[in-house]
Amino acid sequence: MKSKSFLFCVTLLLACNFFSSAQVKKEITTEKVLIQQDTFANITKPQKSVTEGTVTVEGKRINYRAIAGTLILKNKNDTPTCSVFYVAYFKTDDEENSNRPVTFIYNGGPGSASLWLHMGAWGPQRVFLQDTQHIMPPYKTVNNDYSLLDASDLVFIDMPGTGFSRLITKNKGGAGTPKDFYSVDGDGHAFAQFITNFLSTYHRWNSPKYLFGESYGTFRSAAVSNILENEDNIDLNGLIMLSQLLSYDKSQDARSHPGGILSYVLALPSEAAAAWYHHKITNRPARLLPFLDEVKHFAITDYSLALLQGSLLDSSSFNRIAEKLHDYTGLPLSYIRKANLRVGLGRFEKELLADEGLVTGAYDAMFTGPDMDPLGEYAGVEPTSAAVESAFISTLNNYLRQDLKFGEGMRYRPNDYSEIIPHFDYRISQASGQKFYANVMPDLAAAMVYNPKLKVMLNMGYFDLVTPFFEGEYEMHHLPIPAGLQKNISYFHYMSGHMAYLHLPVLKELHDNVAKFINDTH
Repeated sequence: MKSKSFLFCVTLLLACNFFSSAQVKKEITTEKVLIQQDTFANITKPQKSVTEGTVTVEGKRINYRAIAGTLILKNKNDTPTCSVFYVAYFKTDDEENSNRPVTFIYNGGPGSASLWLHMGAWGPQRVFLQDTQHIMPPYKTVNNDYSLLDASDLVFIDMPGTGFSRLITKNKGGAGTPKDFYSVDGDGHAFAQFITNFLSTYHRWNSPKYLFGESYGTFRSAAVSNILENEDNIDLNGLIMLSQLLSYDKSQDARSHPGGILSYVLALPSEAAAAWYHHKITNRPARLLPFLDEVKHFAITDYSLALLQGSLLDSSSFNRIAEKLHDYTGLPLSYIRKANLRVGLGRFEKELLADEGLVTGAYDAMFTGPDMDPLGEYAGVEPTSAAVESAFISTLNNYLRQDLKFGEGMRYRPNDYSEIIPHFDYRISQASGQKFYANVMPDLAAAMVYNPKLKVMLNMGYFDLVTPFFEGEYEMHHLPIPAGLQKNISYFHYMSGHMAYLHLPVLKELHDNVAKFINDTH
């Protein structure tokens, strides 16, 4: 979780109340000697550790089998290219039920492992934290009352180069290179190949199939769904999107994308939500949702028209729009005028609580932290990740080794931004020195047209300042699909940030909505 511009990935959990730890069965049935060192002497061969456990989901006890292991990806010459780490949970109460739904789950970045969704949202154990406080060790995990295992078997996948997933390079007996995986297409094909391998390995070809992606994971899901549907002839029952981003161009501000206005228009409702939460609005409305409806209407009417005029906007209209932005965001009128009516999300996070010496969280505006440099343009520290990242990484490392019996002597990489992001090809073209990023809205549209029964669920947090909820709505309403397919898309909003499971009541709401979506679509 370094730069907000790229790392739309890292998911974090914050539980509001204490729950006693799960009584997990420790009957270990490890099937194979595992890789013991990060030298990966056996990297070209699949690895597996099998354990048994129980979880109680909304009062119902579920027995499960957990498999932590690796599957090997290969190129067209049948040469290994990548060892992909995964953790799969199979409900054992319905023995050998190959028709049970299976959901493939991953985070984003690109450059993040899946530990955030694993330990924060859907795994049988979740990390215990305390609301928006910075929690300190010793950390602990608790029974996840809202694990998704009641509705579907679960497969958490670590992107190549993260977690325990490793490229199998030439000196390790393979042919994998960063160029093969660190691109929109390479990443999508890697995940699609993993999914087809998994279906064969565990005899799940007849299962209802779902993809659950968060942040760049939603970007990935659009690409993977198109590959699975159109290249591999695998029908998906549903795509579950959390904190959606399908097109980078809508996130670029005027400095890198002169003339662009969408980033300001689509961010405004989230900025207003943050200002409302922190009581920075004069005559603050009692209810958030009617207020946001008003802001959204202003954003796509008066505000858009004003920005489209550029230097042609007359002074009277300029002042009227500035006053409205002040009313909706709580930012000083002088600051809004100086910003030429264009306040990007990074600057907003810095300015909203500047008079208190604080910055808001980018991933969740409900988090706040001290401002490292009051004179700087952007926040030096992201408060959300600073508060909870260590707890997630520490508990995941313990859980893998102590409960799942995998990874002793190995290094788990929660992210590898320094290696992946500099090499990642976003389909950039160099035109007049500008960068133009990929747009996978056509990929999602192609999958939906090829499979007109494919359902898409969009989950969004009002306080997300990384992937604003209005941007997700905009993308869905502008998909190049027949009008009749719009009915296949459903929308859910939460009193949360980038991670809709940030607070325990929202995690329950998210679970119930996703479980119902899965149950209704197979």
